[in-house]
Amino acid sequence: MPEEHKKQANVGVSVLVMNGDRVLLEKRQHTHGAGTWGPPSGHIDFGEAPEETAVRETKEETGVSISDVKFRVITNDVFEAEQKHYITVWFDAKYVSGEAKARAPEEESEVGWFTWDSLPQPLFLPLQHLLEGKTYPSQTTMDKIGSAIETSGVLPQAEALQ
Repeated sequence: MPEEHKKQANVGVSVLVMNGDRVLLEKRQHTHGAGTWGPPSGHIDFGEAPEETAVRETKEETGVSISDVKFRVITNDVFEAEQKHYITVWFDAKYVSGEAKARAPEEESEVGWFTWDSLPQPLFLPLQHLLEGKTYPSQTTMDKIGSAIETSGVLPQAEALQ
């Protein structure tokens, strides 16, 4: 009798790259969350620190170099349709250089810079969870969300959490 495939959670890294008041997002394709907009994200390579993953994935996927990579929170993300489960480790970082372009066509179709009050839709599930405050540690106040996502303005999604 064949062994049943055991479902398990995977670990992913996502990074909010800030350039002034804009955040770098990419439209996903050919992977879970296809058709949604999210930040540069990926799997941790063997022996790699999560911060290194954030730097590598951002460069590979968008051509953008980043610095000041800092851990923020974790989200628990279950993609029901794809039957995938990710624990997403979130970082934020500052833009250093590079022209943002879709450099991984097997994973993304578009890349762009967006202000928090004009995010493209639909959003990638982990980003939705982050903005809704569904994080570890828990974020239930504007102050905590503001510290997790450094912006110069108010996040419209966060106003509902007050």
